[in-house]
Amino acid sequence: MPRREQGFSLIELLIVVAIILVIAAIAIPNLIRSKTAANQASAIESLRVIGTSEVTYAATYGSGYSSTLAQLGPTPSGLVATSAAAGLLDDLLAAGNKSGYVFIYSPALLDSTGHYNGFTVLANPQVVGASGLDFYYLDQTHLIRMNTTAPAGSSDSCVAE
Repeated sequence: MPRREQGFSLIELLIVVAIILVIAAIAIPNLIRSKTAANQASAIESLRVIGTSEVTYAATYGSGYSSTLAQLGPTPSGLVATSAAAGLLDDLLAAGNKSGYVFIYSPALLDSTGHYNGFTVLANPQVVGASGLDFYYLDQTHLIRMNTTAPAGSSDSCVAE
């Protein structure tokens, strides 16, 4: 009596591979959309953190808002927070890049004493369509504004406070 080898045939293996490819074709676009949505939510939250940090900075140091995001950044190990390194933002956000977005900070409304009484922050996707779809804007009013086609500005619609 001949002994028959047990195992999968080529057809069975091809069917399994085809099923896996169909499942991947359905799942990957959803995964990408989820990642983009997460990046956008992170950008809005990062703008809230920057706004809160600016208010804390102005109240703590009495010198108006900061002139750079780096001033709000981490304090060097073992040192006390100063106006040059206030320890209010993490190192990624202080550097201007976080979760697929680039944060562009500009101080504004310089008064006669050398203090900034305003600021603007743009949050733009690093790769439009991949890392994020929308552009965001924040200023000293603490209203987060959004534009879907170009960098946002003070006249765009408000999406968060």
